[in-house]
Amino acid sequence: MDEVVEALEGELGAATLAGPVTEDAWLAFLRFGRRSFHLSDAPDADGLLFQYGTHAFDGPPTFTLDLVRQFEVTDNSGDHDHYVQVHCELRYGLAPALEALGSFNSWFFHGAGGDDLEQWAHGLTQRPAWTVIRRLEPVEIRVYQEQV
Repeated sequence: MDEVVEALEGELGAATLAGPVTEDAWLAFLRFGRRSFHLSDAPDADGLLFQYGTHAFDGPPTFTLDLVRQFEVTDNSGDHDHYVQVHCELRYGLAPALEALGSFNSWFFHGAGGDDLEQWAHGLTQRPAWTVIRRLEPVEIRVYQEQV
């Protein structure tokens, strides 16, 4: 899984050299989301999550856009063991326009049928919230992985 974090960091590094804006990070995340990794054939083995909201996890309330890729990890017999999530967390200052967006989340799973990745991404950028956040510069971008 270490190469997965490095892959996301590589995509972000190229996208954010000229001062990161949300749209640059989103496009980097989508490039990362298109990469193939060796996983099980389960329909939820490889998923993308787009979520945002105002949270106070480790300090004062902050509007956060969290772009997540989730991978299923199986044991030696091929059974589900756990998931690993790789996060690209964009944090912004708190502003009334951001607080007014509330919270939202949407999942996409490779190989689960239905919409393809491009349709999912297009649908998200058609949401009114995207108009508010797409040109914002985050005050912090964190890339990390966790087991869930």
